[in-house]
Amino acid sequence: MDNFLMKPKIDFAFKEIMNNDKARTGFLAAVLNLDPESIKSTCILNPYLRQAHADDKLGILDVRILMNDDTEIDTEIQLSELKVWADRSLFYTAKMYTDQIKPGQKYNVFKKCVSISILDFILFEEETQFYSCFHITEDTRRFKYTDKMEFHVIELPKLPPKIKEDSSRVELWAKFINAEKTEEFNMIAEKDPYIKSAYNQLQIISQDEQKRLEYEAREKAILDYNQSIYEAEQRGEQRGEQRGGQRGEQRMNQLYAHLVKDKRYDDIERSTSDPLFQKQLLSEYGL
Repeated sequence: MDNFLMKPKIDFAFKEIMNNDKARTGFLAAVLNLDPESIKSTCILNPYLRQAHADDKLGILDVRILMNDDTEIDTEIQLSELKVWADRSLFYTAKMYTDQIKPGQKYNVFKKCVSISILDFILFEEETQFYSCFHITEDTRRFKYTDKMEFHVIELPKLPPKIKEDSSRVELWAKFINAEKTEEFNMIAEKDPYIKSAYNQLQIISQDEQKRLEYEAREKAILDYNQSIYEAEQRGEQRGEQRGGQRGEQRMNQLYAHLVKDKRYDDIERSTSDPLFQKQLLSEYGL
């Protein structure tokens, strides 16, 4: 066997890691700031890829977990920048919440819904901390309107460069998810027994030929999707530049037509070498 290791932040690998009971318990305890011993049981709810639309080529591979107190948790990893992420996570958490009730049932059936977003881009530009937790609270007195919705956001690019002795559990997990080299995995795994279980699971799935093929297919799909978005943006910029160039050429042709009509031949010559004078002439003719 080779030394190949999957990247945990590729969502396929993360989901496979979460199939390990101990790793799943440790991750949830770290993010939710719970004692792992208080989590008696968890189970994965969704074994399949979720597609937002029928023609969605990439789909979303998220991890839906039900805890022993019926709290439902949705964990997603997003590698490419998506500035509307907050709206998107709110939509799916609200849907997760409303899906709990059936016609004729009372509102007391609702259980807590938690969103965990692991992002490989910066969502909150003005903030420096890599981890944020949100609740629905009153604006000035900060008491909760309800505890039935909770949002956790981990921004991987904001992680501190080095692990410290007092690094939090959630920071260790974020470091593990962001790691790519064996030395990094070994160092982090030694600091937390639950992460060690996650690392053991990562090593097992990385040497599974079928899972490796699935992982590589998923990684390729993500890379292809990101490349297609990048190329679409580039084409848009090129079209914008071309249209801008065409409009500029049209304005100059109109200007020269006016100058020829007014027999301002010296101004034509000067405008070709003096951008400020050229701008003045364009303004003079309202172009």
